[in-house]
Amino acid sequence: MTQQHYDKLERMYLGANVNTQIFDTTTVRISEREAEIGLTVTEKYFHALGAMHGSVYFKLLDDAAFFAVNSIVTDAFVLTTSFNINLIRPVSSGKIKAIGQVRFESKNIYTAESTLYNEAGKEIAFGTGNFAKSKIVLSEEIGYK
Repeated sequence: MTQQHYDKLERMYLGANVNTQIFDTTTVRISEREAEIGLTVTEKYFHALGAMHGSVYFKLLDDAAFFAVNSIVTDAFVLTTSFNINLIRPVSSGKIKAIGQVRFESKNIYTAESTLYNEAGKEIAFGTGNFAKSKIVLSEEIGYK
C-alpha cells in the first residue's frame, strides 16, 4: 500500500455527497489497515432528546471500518455486507472520532471493527462489519483521484 492510495481514498471520502452536503465537519485519515473518521457534534445530528442520533454513530463506525478495509484493497471498491453496532453512551457536544481496523481478510471477504470515542477519549460505541470486494474499479469516476 502507498500513501498515494490512502490520499486518493481520503479525497474520495471527503468528496462524497453525504459528506459535503450533510456531514460537513468530517475529517479522515487513512493508513494501512486503519482509518480514523472525525466529526464535530452539532445540533443538526440530534434526535428529539438532544443527543446524537444513532444513525450518525452507525455512519462513522461503518465508514471507519470500511476505509480500513479499502486501505488494503487497491484495485476495487469494497462493499459493506453487514454491520452491527453497540451504543454505549450518548454524546451531545465536542469532537468525536471513529477508529477502524481490519481484523480478518481472505481473497474477497474482510472483517473490520471500529470504535467511536468522545472528546475525553471515552468509548461511546463500537461495531463490527463484514465487507466484500466488488467488481467496481477504483477510478476517477467514483472520486478516486
